[in-house]
Amino acid sequence: MKAKNMVHEEEHGGAFGLGVPNDAYAKYFSGQSYLNILTQKGAVVSIYNVTFEPGCRNNWHIHHAKKGGGQILICVAGEGWYQEEGKVARSLAVGDVVEIPANVKHWHGAKKDSWFSHLAVEVPGEETSNEWCEPVTDEAYGKLE
Repeated sequence: MKAKNMVHEEEHGGAFGLGVPNDAYAKYFSGQSYLNILTQKGAVVSIYNVTFEPGCRNNWHIHHAKKGGGQILICVAGEGWYQEEGKVARSLAVGDVVEIPANVKHWHGAKKDSWFSHLAVEVPGEETSNEWCEPVTDEAYGKLE
């Protein structure tokens, strides 16, 4: 029999588990997110399971790289959103994959009424860095259906 907290992790983190509150990056999120680091420190490719409570989303941000870089999202639980600057938001569900090129401003997060988890795969590159930008406004997020 599974412990009660294990059932909770599976419900809200998918097969990869909920992880721990994402306190280190809380200032870049509207709402509560959770982080489960899946790869060893120093791995060639870093993979994280990021879980968003309903309505939670990260700020606009950019994965900078001189060469290579970017991010891949693999949706593993619930429903969410992904949006690139200047484009319409894309609805996400389990099994969807999003390839985010380096140097593209974007955000992602849960739908209003759904928990959402995705694997975040950091694509190796040269001179990579993250730039965190402004929050997604409640007004803009509220218009998504």
